[in-house]
Amino acid sequence: MLSRTLVDDHLVRLELGGPGLAGFASTGIPDEWVGLVVPGQFQSRYYTVRAWDGSRLVLDVVLHPSGLVTQWAVGDCVGDEVTIQDAQGSFSAAVDAPWVWLVGDLTALPAMARIAESLPPGVDLRVWAEAPAPIPGYFPEALTASGALTWLTAELEGSGLASVVESLTWPSGAGHFWMAGESAQMRAIRRHLMHDLADASFTHDVMGYWRHAARAPRRAADPGPVYRAGKAAGKSDAEIWADYDAQRD
Repeated sequence: MLSRTLVDDHLVRLELGGPGLAGFASTGIPDEWVGLVVPGQFQSRYYTVRAWDGSRLVLDVVLHPSGLVTQWAVGDCVGDEVTIQDAQGSFSAAVDAPWVWLVGDLTALPAMARIAESLPPGVDLRVWAEAPAPIPGYFPEALTASGALTWLTAELEGSGLASVVESLTWPSGAGHFWMAGESAQMRAIRRHLMHDLADASFTHDVMGYWRHAARAPRRAADPGPVYRAGKAAGKSDAEIWADYDAQRD
């Protein structure tokens, strides 16, 4: 661990580097994630890669009241050795998509910011970001200046994203919609897209990044193996996330 910086009261930036990252292979997909195993733990937790420059890996980690990584990240973790697992990503917007809309809670901010930075000029980009309070400077300045960024203030539980998406008036054309956040809300949005907007011309990625403690499933499901098995079976991302939802219920 090279450095630890508070981005916000609820978000800490961890910068990783050193010889151990020499073999790290980025997918180049802007919402790619990695498994992180911290000292004293044996289970991995998944985090979006905020940035990778070929030698340094940046992860923005949400500080929850409790959690495997939080317990480590709240302290002086600089100098510690961690384990990083293979990167995976799912952002699937066509290179010529005329519009890309992004919606997510605090856990999705790194992916949304990186996606925003990766899109070519001329794309109609809009972002709805849910957080306890706006984080100035987190997204590209042009996005803020154009009015295309909307901050939705909410507590860490993230309670309003599903209703926000259900109220959107979608643009025409074969654009792309990306969303990530609490799993129960993501399932609701996937149902909305599949049933209410089945004839829409745009593509979408909707992913459950975390599970509210009060809705904890009886059986845990690790998204990494589910994703890899689905890809090996030739399934689409939508089919894979449906499998993941089914295993968590």
